[in-house]
Amino acid sequence: MLSNVLDWVYDNHEHRLTSWNQPVLSSRCLEQYVQAIRRKGSPLYHCFGFVDGTVKPISRPEENQRVVYNGHKRIHSLKFQAIAISNGLIANMYDSNLLPALQRHAIDTAGKPLCKYGDLAYPLRPQLMCPYRQGDYPVFTENMRLFNTAMSEVRV
Repeated sequence: MLSNVLDWVYDNHEHRLTSWNQPVLSSRCLEQYVQAIRRKGSPLYHCFGFVDGTVKPISRPEENQRVVYNGHKRIHSLKFQAIAISNGLIANMYDSNLLPALQRHAIDTAGKPLCKYGDLAYPLRPQLMCPYRQGDYPVFTENMRLFNTAMSEVRV
């Protein structure tokens, strides 16, 4: 039953799930999201949204158990990852090849790269910022701590 629903959603709305080319993700709109996030106190001058993932445990299915088994958490689960933008919408839920899509499309009208902000689980890239990690730097400065605090508050 769940498989039929997922198949229908994908068959009829795949372009909304996998495509970056949506009106809400145009360079002009991304610039508006950047400005809204800046007004909330973001120290990042080019952040257009926030990414987060979650793992939701489920009961072990009778069929296709391997599809939903999470070896890291050692449970059967559904994984979700989404990019939220400042207008409250989920901008993207399709993480396959997300970094190349960001490199191609997450740019402002002047051609400068924009980024999304995630937690410590995400790698640091020009298009994907995350908090400073204590231990990754010889000295963890007060400015680093203030940056982490400010981004945490904006993200919430």
